Amino acid sequence: MAHHAHSERIAGLSRTQKATLTTGVGFWHTAAVPDASIPSIMLTDGPHGLRKQSEGGDALGLGDSVPATCFPPAAGLGSSWNVDLIHTVGAALGTEARAEGVSVLLGPGVNIRRSPLCGRNFEYYSEDPFLAGVLGAAWVQGVQSRGVAASLKHFAANNQETDRMRIDVQADERTLREIYLPAFERIVTTARPWTVMCSYNKVRGVQVSENRWLLTEVLRDEWGFDGLVMSDWGAVNDRVRALAAGLDLTMPAAAGDDRVVAAVEAGGLDESVLDRAVGRLLTLLDRTAAPADDPAGYDAGAHHDLAAVAATESAVLLKNDGVLPLDLSDLDRVAVIGEFARTPRFQGSGSSQVVPTRVDSALDAIGDLAGEGAAVRFAPGFRFDGTADPELVAEAVALAEQSATVLLFLGLPTEFESEGFDRTGIDLPANQLALIDAVAAVNPRVAVVLSNGAVVATASWQDRAQAILEGWLLGQAGGSALADLLFGLANPSGRLTETIPLRLADTPSRLNFPGSDGVVVYGERIHVGYRWFDTLDLPVAYPFGFGLSYTTFEYSDLALAPSADGLEVSFTVTNTGDRAGAEVPQVYVRDVEASVDRPAHELKGFTKAHLAPGEARRVTVSLDGRAFAFWSVREHRWVIEAGDFEIRVGASSRDIRLARTWASPGDGIPATLTGMSTIGDWFAHPIGGPLLLAAFADAGGGDGAGFGDVDPLVMKMAAGAPLAKMASFAPGMTADRVEGLVEAVRAQSTLG
Repeated sequence: MAHHAHSERIAGLSRTQKATLTTGVGFWHTAAVPDASIPSIMLTDGPHGLRKQSEGGDALGLGDSVPATCFPPAAGLGSSWNVDLIHTVGAALGTEARAEGVSVLLGPGVNIRRSPLCGRNFEYYSEDPFLAGVLGAAWVQGVQSRGVAASLKHFAANNQETDRMRIDVQADERTLREIYLPAFERIVTTARPWTVMCSYNKVRGVQVSENRWLLTEVLRDEWGFDGLVMSDWGAVNDRVRALAAGLDLTMPAAAGDDRVVAAVEAGGLDESVLDRAVGRLLTLLDRTAAPADDPAGYDAGAHHDLAAVAATESAVLLKNDGVLPLDLSDLDRVAVIGEFARTPRFQGSGSSQVVPTRVDSALDAIGDLAGEGAAVRFAPGFRFDGTADPELVAEAVALAEQSATVLLFLGLPTEFESEGFDRTGIDLPANQLALIDAVAAVNPRVAVVLSNGAVVATASWQDRAQAILEGWLLGQAGGSALADLLFGLANPSGRLTETIPLRLADTPSRLNFPGSDGVVVYGERIHVGYRWFDTLDLPVAYPFGFGLSYTTFEYSDLALAPSADGLEVSFTVTNTGDRAGAEVPQVYVRDVEASVDRPAHELKGFTKAHLAPGEARRVTVSLDGRAFAFWSVREHRWVIEAGDFEIRVGASSRDIRLARTWASPGDGIPATLTGMSTIGDWFAHPIGGPLLLAAFADAGGGDGAGFGDVDPLVMKMAAGAPLAKMASFAPGMTADRVEGLVEAVRAQSTLG
């Protein structure tokens, strides 16, 4: 559509100029054609902060970018479950990009956390596709509200760093449709991102950069994407095949313009395909064109404050046996132990690494709360390099012995998780585990504060901690946010976007990650994350959606009301404690009886409610038709079956507070019947059943009554047999008669 608006400009370009426009210039810019008034624009990382490199910077020069606000990465920000907050952060990122002359911000990353070992999980929102889609859509809308393009990534099924350039993802179609594509689908259809970035890997044997099914049939033809598809940096092996598949822009600068031109001239690539790619680039230039009154800067202080709000809402309180919140008047009896308190780890490593405008450490922030003249007692306790240091441990133990309470700051050092490689385990480093034991042996009040981009196991040590605050990676203002949470100036309201397992061996992808021989099989299928743990009722350390608060909440009065395209779920949430706080009510849907295997339940709605002490609020969550659907491989579409669905409202996937059953009328579309459909399928079909009964009566020379006299066991055996096979057993049921029945069903279904 957009391409037609540019047809005159495109017609004025030579084939060589057109080919030039389908790849970048250097690392971070698109090509310009000055003669045709086509400017170059800049693209840059990343999802939680601008990484604009100085001119001539290479992709791996991670430290030399302009200072920018480092907001919490997706592992943190996603745990806020706060759609409005994420939109606001997106708008701030867009404002900073505008101020730096950047037209495309490379994010959000919405890949599914299939395994806790994926080295890039800190950049992704969740193990759940619905949650990732809703949060990612808010981010995209925020960024693009400032006239800056988002780049939805990494499309698709890029769920590991091991062999990421080549790995062939073998996932069946239902698994792709229900788990790995819906976040992208929701964002494309609701937030309309201006660009999508293709991933490095193969999907079912085809390199994604050359995968026409993904880049054209699904993304454009089904979902209506009208923007530009770019490659991840270096993802294209063959520019001609990529263009033909629907990839518009190869990044970074790549040779081969002459091959593109030669392919057009030889008839191997239709020139209209090249024109279409150029048209999409021109549309992107139009969409991101800077207005004349573009702001020259932004308020770095205000953005730091926003980063602090985001960090405060992102931390998850996992455990609290009455230790937290601490009282400021007791600060002189508190020991702060752990290098992370002094040297915060606030973002992940790799392409999204930001040079922050400033960084708050928790140690400084606690000192600020203490006020002038107060000294916070601190011991580093361990070394980041993982080596054992008995002197540091002895110093920490001595401090813990003299203190009423220990704040123990632990986590994953930088080299444990990054883009480019996966983790090998989910435990904290051994020197930190030893420190927990040593400190807990001399002090009964230990609160552990974690800094990590992906799940760490807590089961082996959580009995020695009276409180655990999961801080994820909280961006540049994380230190002050943690101080406010620990001392009760703010109430924890983050919730887990990923199940914390008891051990790595329990996780669904354990036997199928990261694959071997260049292939990874998604053998756990649709049972990813809580879908696995809850369906099998396996014990976990902390369930999906879980998070404690310093106040308490009650749920009541669940009501269901059918809407035009689904169901309105209403209930009341009351803050029954004495502190202001925020609760995240979650709506799960359980298909009580389905014709296919389905998870125990699936998240299909949520909200975040900030409530004053004693305040009650009526909340309504809307569920659309897709909330009840599964992807049918046989029908090749989303199917909603008639029957009972249980609507569950809870504070986590394991803490269901309210539930009611709703009888769905289904989508009203009868299944397709063929000769190879079973006799059971035929009898269950609204049109096929009566036709088959009549045919049996006819074939038996009677009124069908004789058919009902068949031994029930024989009927049960026959129900699983394809109708076409009956020709061998029921002489009257010939191949022609079966074909006639199939035609009759098709005709009546079309009429209906």
